[in-house]
Amino acid sequence: MLRLLILQYLYNLSDERVIEEASLNLAYLWFLGINPEEELPHPSLLAKFRVHRLQEVTMDEIITEVVKQCVEKNIIKSGGISIDCTHTHANTVKKVPERVLKHITKKIFKNLEKEAGEIPEEINTNIPNYKEIADHKEAKATMKAYVEEVIAQVEEKIEREKHTKTYKVIEKAREILEDPKFIEQKSIRSLVDQNARVGYKSKTESFFGYKTEYAMTTKERIITAVRVYNGAYVDGTGFEELIDLTKDSGIEIKEVYEDKAYFRKPILDVIKENGAEAYIPISEMVYKIDESKYAYNKDSDQWFCDYGNYTVEKQRKIRKSDGRESWKYKFDVEGCQKCPKKINASK
Repeated sequence: MLRLLILQYLYNLSDERVIEEASLNLAYLWFLGINPEEELPHPSLLAKFRVHRLQEVTMDEIITEVVKQCVEKNIIKSGGISIDCTHTHANTVKKVPERVLKHITKKIFKNLEKEAGEIPEEINTNIPNYKEIADHKEAKATMKAYVEEVIAQVEEKIEREKHTKTYKVIEKAREILEDPKFIEQKSIRSLVDQNARVGYKSKTESFFGYKTEYAMTTKERIITAVRVYNGAYVDGTGFEELIDLTKDSGIEIKEVYEDKAYFRKPILDVIKENGAEAYIPISEMVYKIDESKYAYNKDSDQWFCDYGNYTVEKQRKIRKSDGRESWKYKFDVEGCQKCPKKINASK
């Protein structure tokens, strides 16, 4: 049961989903110690196990206790750890804002019909066909205006106390509409999985889902701490928390190994405070840009601002005084009025 909960935690799965995945995935069955022909427990037993057996025990405490026993039994001998991130795709597809707004409007109508018995005639149920609008910006504006109109009409016809489910959907719709990142396609992209976000594996390859950041002993390769974030997470933001969880298990950290995404002053300071040695490739970009305003994604080799805009590489030919030609690279921000127009990071 604990191993099922670990899989559920690592891959952000529901009770039903983790049982379904485990029944099909041989790697999961191997981890669980179950043969393919054996039956898995019913999903409802996971909830009972959490409530009645684990009670207030968290997954972090379970991992910490397991690692602590490894230290006490001398299974973990080294003081070196490595920290890195891995990508996990969401179990749904990302959608354009117009489609998200269409789905949430249908959800409002569905709940209203269930709770009120019918949809009042005064409410405009003719959802615009955004696919017929060639201009993407106009399509988004049209759907946004329509949803705002529907919310106003529905609120005039129903009561909060009697139509709780409908109001809950309306509140979610209003929250989505008020998020300035939503229309820019840098926020929620699916009602099925509202926490998933777009991240980048490289300059040309994006993914929709989550990032799992973990700390692992370098010699024994035992994971000591895990955190799951949305896909837009910047590697190393939760570094100190992983270090603290690792220390709680009784490991004396002597060496820390990471890639150049972790070459940042706050991270280096934490390593120094713990009396450990840092083995991290130097990132020359750190010396070019103010990290309080921008975050670096080493997978795509890009900088991102808090608003979600990112750098794109451009080049231009320059002629030197001796007649020779060379290429100069710079990074410009694609973006909005809330961001500086350019990041001067010549190389």
